Amino acid sequence: MEPLRVLELYSGVGGMHHALRESCIPAQVVAAIDVNTVANEVYRYNFPYTQLLAKTIEGITLQEFDRLSFDMILMSPPCQPFTRDLLLQTIENCGFQYQEFLLSPTSLGIPNSRLRYFLIAKLQSEPLPFQAPGQVLMEFPKIESAHPQKYAMDVEHKIQGKNTEPNITFDSSIQCSGKDTILFKLETAEEIHRKNQQDSDLSVQMLKDFLEDDIDMNQYLLPPKSLQRYALLLDIVQPTCRRSMCFTKGYGSYIEGTGSVLQTAEDVQIENIYKSLANLSQEEKITKLLMLKLRYFTPKEIANLLGFPPEFGFPEKITVKQRYRLLGNSLNVHVVAKLIKILYEKF
Repeated sequence: MEPLRVLELYSGVGGMHHALRESCIPAQVVAAIDVNTVANEVYRYNFPYTQLLAKTIEGITLQEFDRLSFDMILMSPPCQPFTRDLLLQTIENCGFQYQEFLLSPTSLGIPNSRLRYFLIAKLQSEPLPFQAPGQVLMEFPKIESAHPQKYAMDVEHKIQGKNTEPNITFDSSIQCSGKDTILFKLETAEEIHRKNQQDSDLSVQMLKDFLEDDIDMNQYLLPPKSLQRYALLLDIVQPTCRRSMCFTKGYGSYIEGTGSVLQTAEDVQIENIYKSLANLSQEEKITKLLMLKLRYFTPKEIANLLGFPPEFGFPEKITVKQRYRLLGNSLNVHVVAKLIKILYEKF
């Protein structure tokens, strides 16, 4: 069988291309298209022999697309949640059968939470073997079952049942008296219990399996100014943890909600540090917090968590800030590779 000819749209740093390689299906990327010049430098560095077009897809004519003669399109477009209905209507009108997914890397044992929407589609008249009308699969399908609905969950039901974070304010004098009581670091007993459950899930790897051995610690340590301002908002993990937050493009520049930070002083108890801050001066608080030796994950470590292979790299001139921006909110290579393999092998 001839290798599939694959077109990669919104190619970024090549996550889809790496996933295609990992899937091991016979395929060749005939062209990659992205308008981001910095991302294109990284793509070209990792795939020097792939045709790379630095333009928007709107700027490509139908004739140009036809000349590429592709069998498959892979793409990870910018977040556009309101285009989903239009997309589904279009692919249905064109005769495609499709299946939607909401998947997180944790389902493959990777200690990084990033629930993302995926869609696979194929031009055929028969429904997909695991298709569940009106439902979005929350795990990878088990095709061999005669009851595909067993493995599907209604997304709306999932969202309605999801725990919401309480609206909280910090008061170090509060005593623990309920699930929404703040214990320390702007966390409730319920949140701490959830994190402890994640760290106890032996099906997920520890973060230490994804860390670099030899780095310049001083380059990645959180500065005192950041500790002083954001200490109560940090999501702190240790190498033995089995979880981390989604890393966004603002990681390394902003603190709140951009990703977890790593506690490298594993012999220091974080609870003891935070509970001792209440009556200290600002300087004393910073001295205490510095004992945790908190640092950012390196771009390479984030790439590891996202499933990029060991040989993935950046041109030397790409700054650390640019690397964070390029990796932020990226797809997970392992998740996409599994979906590509399912799409290819089951149809």
